Amino acid sequence: MSKVIPLFRVFDEPKAREFYIHYLGFTLDWEHRFDELAPLYMQISKESVTIHLTEHYGDCSPGAAIRVEMAGIEGFHEQLLSQNYPYSRPGIEIAPWNSKELCVTDPFGNRITFYEELEPSEDAKQDAI
Repeated sequence: MSKVIPLFRVFDEPKAREFYIHYLGFTLDWEHRFDELAPLYMQISKESVTIHLTEHYGDCSPGAAIRVEMAGIEGFHEQLLSQNYPYSRPGIEIAPWNSKELCVTDPFGNRITFYEELEPSEDAKQDAI
């Protein structure tokens, strides 16, 4: 096995594009409809992360959550805030498991937690010895 691609259920194509492509900075790789009235199924990506967004009933449930490891979370946070996106102003939190985390929720209830591992503290290094 080499790759997992999560599926997120979406209900409004323009809102999905606004959130994932314009706000988060994903790239549209491809999209598919069986005909012009059929639901949308599309693939987006950003660096090594690939997500499928689907309007198809039964593909998945809304309200899913994924965690995405990244470097440079502070810069990504500044980039998001600089856009003045009216529906999301995420903050960065330090998790008890020693990572910086930035959580965003899409307009359909799906969550992405971007995280960056922190260097172990001196106390943690001593506990490991």
